[in-house]
Amino acid sequence: MTTPSPKPLTSKSQPQRVVDSLQARILAGELKPGDRIPPEPLLMQEFSVSRTVVREAMSSLQASGFVKTRHGIGTFVLERAVNGGLLSAPPPELHVKQTLAMLELRISLESEAANLAALRRTEAHLAVMRDALQNYRANWQAGKSTVEDDYRFHAEIAAATDNQYFLEVLGNLGNATLRSHSHEGTETAKSHAAAGQFGEALPILSDGKEIAQREHEAIFDAIARQDAASAKAAMFMHLSNSRERLRRKIEAA
Repeated sequence: MTTPSPKPLTSKSQPQRVVDSLQARILAGELKPGDRIPPEPLLMQEFSVSRTVVREAMSSLQASGFVKTRHGIGTFVLERAVNGGLLSAPPPELHVKQTLAMLELRISLESEAANLAALRRTEAHLAVMRDALQNYRANWQAGKSTVEDDYRFHAEIAAATDNQYFLEVLGNLGNATLRSHSHEGTETAKSHAAAGQFGEALPILSDGKEIAQREHEAIFDAIARQDAASAKAAMFMHLSNSRERLRRKIEAA
């Protein structure tokens, strides 16, 4: 079966393409608070766009609170404030319950995101997803954390929807999870739950990571084929399975 070619990008979509890519890098932790955004010439070359497009994208990122430009110096990533309520980091005594609740939310949210991503993705989106999956496999096989690779994969799917709100909501959920996970120095139940919130199996279970990787690849393949129904079903299965893996681990403990 011949893979359909992605729809050509219009000039109107070019600034948003730059915004989505940089926003995904910020939310995935590739660009951290205080880091300098690549200068205009590099962004122009990377995205094959004009200086006007890059400046429009920077204005959009500034308006949404992701970056701040210091004239004569450069543009820098800002610390993101997480609002209270559902998207804030849950207190320890509610962490497991809230993690399961967030997974339930993500099942609906990301299934639809995968559906839209299959219809709207570009080759650039696919390249980032593929790189995230390769890093996931390499880090898993090396016994390293795969949480950020997992998040980067999911974040790029959200970016591929061409709808900034999917990425914004997932980004807030991701900030809470990564912050909680980074505070744990050992493989505790709390850090396990944090990883599970991303649809990744518990860090201590290498066979669970292999299952999660296969599920990721099924999602990726469907998005690459632009098979929206299969992408939606694969994401639904992945996150549903993640919820059940986490639930069984909690019950066993």
